[in-house]
Amino acid sequence: MRQRDLKLFRKLLEDRKSEILAEAERAVGSMNSGPEEAFADPNDRASLESDRNFLLRMRDRERKLLAKIEEAFTRLEDGTYGRCEECGGEIGTERLRARPVTTLCIGCKSAQEARERQS
Repeated sequence: MRQRDLKLFRKLLEDRKSEILAEAERAVGSMNSGPEEAFADPNDRASLESDRNFLLRMRDRERKLLAKIEEAFTRLEDGTYGRCEECGGEIGTERLRARPVTTLCIGCKSAQEARERQS
């Protein structure tokens, strides 16, 4: 992969990491702001709990994505970024633009999904 492409993907990964960390700080701030409200209506309380659970699930997914971003930085450093873990071939730049943390080329990913559907 060309140096210019590697710089582009490093920038994409750094930007996404910054976005996730900033959003996490905002989420923590909003969850900790203000005293706990007393709701007269149990449905209002249930809605608040449901919203919080949804937010926590999103933060958990972003935490997992952060780990994948760190792994991608490691691959950038050791020169394996852009190589498929399964077949060793090149992962297309369009696929990497769409999903910079990917470790499989489109062919191997399609085969993996087909195996998962059969199971």
